[in-house]
Amino acid sequence: MGSLADRFGRRQVLLIGLACYALAALAGALATTASMLTAARALQGFSMAAILVCARAAVRDLHPARDGPHVMARGLTGLGFVALMAPILGAFVAQTAGWRWVLVGMSFYAIVLWAMCWYGFAETRHETKAQVGSVRAIFSSADFRAWGLLAAATYAGIFCFLLLSPMVYIAYLGLSPELYGWIPAGGSLVYILSTTGCRRLLRRQSLVRTVQQGATLSVAGACIQALGCWLLPGHAWPLLLGHAIYCMGHGIHQPCGQAGAVGELPHLAGRAVSWSGFIMMLAAFCLGQTAAAFDDASHSLGAWPMVAPMMLAGGALVAIAFLWLPKLQHRANPQRAAA
Repeated sequence: MGSLADRFGRRQVLLIGLACYALAALAGALATTASMLTAARALQGFSMAAILVCARAAVRDLHPARDGPHVMARGLTGLGFVALMAPILGAFVAQTAGWRWVLVGMSFYAIVLWAMCWYGFAETRHETKAQVGSVRAIFSSADFRAWGLLAAATYAGIFCFLLLSPMVYIAYLGLSPELYGWIPAGGSLVYILSTTGCRRLLRRQSLVRTVQQGATLSVAGACIQALGCWLLPGHAWPLLLGHAIYCMGHGIHQPCGQAGAVGELPHLAGRAVSWSGFIMMLAAFCLGQTAAAFDDASHSLGAWPMVAPMMLAGGALVAIAFLWLPKLQHRANPQRAAA
């Protein structure tokens, strides 16, 4: 998707992605078999890749590298509200009208966004910049590697929570599904507040300093969860507290990592965003599948399969923020930041 966005422009690929998403959601609503529904949902995911790539690449097109994290944090605040409200609205619609109407609502939402982009979103790609480059050019960028891995590490940790927390809180700790539903909702609310706080921090201090504070929060949250597993097994509150603190760090790392990964590559913004997203998903998949393999039906390891990956992610974030990024900051030149 990144190559298409760099070659044909953000607007065209974005409109096609939104149209495909709307059609895929409608096809899912009309599906008569599980295979048809699976295929429709797969097309939705494919379309979402185009939408996200174009949206994130447009941020780099429109804003200099130094402003990217602040702008991305503002956008992710809005995304946090969507993540908070969508499950609530979806559950209400599914309960009152049936699951098919959830997909109809998603199709309608995509159509509205398509109309807004058709009339209000102009092409952002700079025609004067040569759209040349390769995968090697992207991965040879030290900034891309460091910031891309930062975003991947924090996302992998939060993904393991999303994957394993239902088993931990419902099956192991005995919370009701209704009560559990408030836990990811609360995490989304903390994430919204954290992205808002990230913007304030970026106004007062450097990007690296902000990320170091986020890494401290991430590893502190993971350690609180680990202490809870060790000293208070069977209790939910240390896990809840640690998760909230980890989400605070996540709200800092995501905008900074996503913007930083593409900051040095304005002429390859689409492809850089695509590869950064691929690395995030790959890290989340590998860590999540590894962690899930340790969670058995009897939950003999308690909450450790969920907590241990978050500790690993927290340690990686600290290493990147305190050891790797300062070296990049020292060699960075002001002209690149103003590009």
